[in-house]
Order: sequence, then C-alpha cells, then structure tokens
Amino acid sequence: MGLFKLLEIISRYLAKYTALFVVGAGFIAYYYPHLFTWVSGTSQMVVLGVIMLAMGMSLHARDYRILAQHPFDICLGAVAQFTIMPLAAFAIAKVFSLSDGLTLGLILVGSCPGGVSSNIMSFLCKGDVAYSVGMTTVSTLLAPVMTPLLVTLMLGTDVSMDGIGMVKFLIIVTLIPVGAGSLCNIAFGEKQLFKSISSIMPGVAVIAFACIVGGVIAVHGEKFLESGLVIFACIFMHNTAGYILGYLTAKFNHMNTARRRTLSIEVGVQNAGLATGLSSKFFPTVPEAAIASAVSCVWHSISGTILANLYLWFDNRKVRNIENRITGKFKPQAITVQSDYRK
Repeated sequence: MGLFKLLEIISRYLAKYTALFVVGAGFIAYYYPHLFTWVSGTSQMVVLGVIMLAMGMSLHARDYRILAQHPFDICLGAVAQFTIMPLAAFAIAKVFSLSDGLTLGLILVGSCPGGVSSNIMSFLCKGDVAYSVGMTTVSTLLAPVMTPLLVTLMLGTDVSMDGIGMVKFLIIVTLIPVGAGSLCNIAFGEKQLFKSISSIMPGVAVIAFACIVGGVIAVHGEKFLESGLVIFACIFMHNTAGYILGYLTAKFNHMNTARRRTLSIEVGVQNAGLATGLSSKFFPTVPEAAIASAVSCVWHSISGTILANLYLWFDNRKVRNIENRITGKFKPQAITVQSDYRK
C-alpha cells in the first residue's frame, strides 16, 4: 500500500469521526493544557490558514460561477446571521433572567459574524463550501458595523471594534489561503499528484481544527466549571436555534440540500472566539461575559462537528436504504427464476 493511499484512508476515518476526534482533543487539552498552549497568536493564525487552504483546494472555477449567479443567497445568509442569532440570544437571556454579564456574553456571541470553523464543517458535511466562504467573508466585513450596532441596540452598551484589524485578519487567514488553494485546484486539478494531496486534506483540516479547539480549552478550560448549568443550557439552546432556523430559512427559500446545510451551520456557528476577545478587551470588569463567550467558542466547535457528522450519517443511511430497496426488489425475481428452473 502506497503512502498516499494509507494517508487517504486515515483522512477518511478522521473526517468520518470528526466529532469524536475533536471531543477527545478537548478532553486532553483540559487535563494537559500544556500540550495545546502553543495554539495561540501567530501559530493559531498559521493553523487556521492550513485549514482554509484545505477548503480552498476543494473549490473550482465552476463553484465561483455558481456563486456569482446567486448573490441573493449570500445576502439572505448575512441577514439571517445578524437577525436570528442576536434576537435568539436576547430572548433566551430574558426568559432565563440571566445576569447582566452572561446576557452581554450571549448577545456578543450572537452579534458576531460566522466563524471560520463553519467553513470546515460545511466542507466535512458536503455542503456548499464556496457559499460558506462567501457568507463568512461578507458577514465578517459587515461585523465592524453590525456587531457594535446590535450590542448597542439590545443592551445600550457602546462597543468599539478594530474594524481594520478584523479585515486584515480575514484577508490573511481566510482569503489568501482559500484563494491559493482554489487557484491550485483550477491550475492543477487534473494532475494525479494534486488529486492525491487533495484526498488527504480533509484529515489535515480535522487535525488542525482539533488543535484550534484544544488551544481554546487550554486557555479557558478552568472557566467552564465556573459558568454553571444555566449558561450551558442557554448556549445549547442558542446554538440549536441557529441550526434549526438557519436550515428552515434556506428551505423556505427553496435552496438545495447542500446550501440548506451550509446556511444552517453558518447561522448556528458564530465566531465566539472574536466575542471572547471583545469581552476581554472592552469589558474586563465583567468576567461572566468572557466565560459565556469562551464556553460558546468550544461548544459551537463541538456541536458543529457533530451536526456535520449527522448530515453525513443521514446521507449514508439514505444510500443504504436505496441499496436495500434495490436488492429487495431483485432478490424475489431471482428466487422465482430458480424455482421455475427446478420444475
């Protein structure tokens, strides 16, 4: 067995059991944080860049042509992100009478753009990666205006943001590696070597993603136990509402299955890492906000990978059901022929 073949098999298993792998990395990071503390600052940007390179290598020119033909879908996605999640956060905070700090943290998470990890999840569940990257790009470019505006409207609190810094981060971590990977696919997509490398990139993306999650837990792990059951329940409901309402929004607008899954993940998975940074920088006297954001960061990553794997499981089950119906349809005919022959 060749090296690429072995790596392809490993990559396939990593993609199939992403949720287990990421959760396992989370547990390791919690008990042995020193193994993941390196995933911060510049190294974190490099890891994210590797993930986005893997995403870009799955994009071809035809994906961009399809995307350009449906600008309405991206606009719809951006509107869904900046309405569903902030309003859901506000409603949950009111229903459960959360403290001011936890309310701030939850609304900060809901008002942030889609996370880079959502692109990975869309990639893993065979969603529309070009659509996912397009939505993340648009929502992040809008975030310097929309995030502080939404927080101000809902809480009456002024949040200033480094808009230029966010745009630079987006260009370095998302646009450049995605563009590089996509250009390589367009130029060398028919070459056997590129096909072999592309076949192992899903596994590379999963490992890199697990490192990102591990890095967050290594830094904020101790805060998780401080947050209590209520905030865990609120974050779970907030995240789940995003998945469900995002999917229904796509369904009501007659999007195909790949885009329904993508919009579901894009709405449900927010850039909670950005919310954690905002709460730490602009609200240092409100530690509960940072706790809610940090817990959301990890939970969105884990739940998103679980959802992506559920989508894949549903696909495999559907294929098996079709195969069983076909097999069941032809088996009786074969038995009948044998019976007639013996007579």
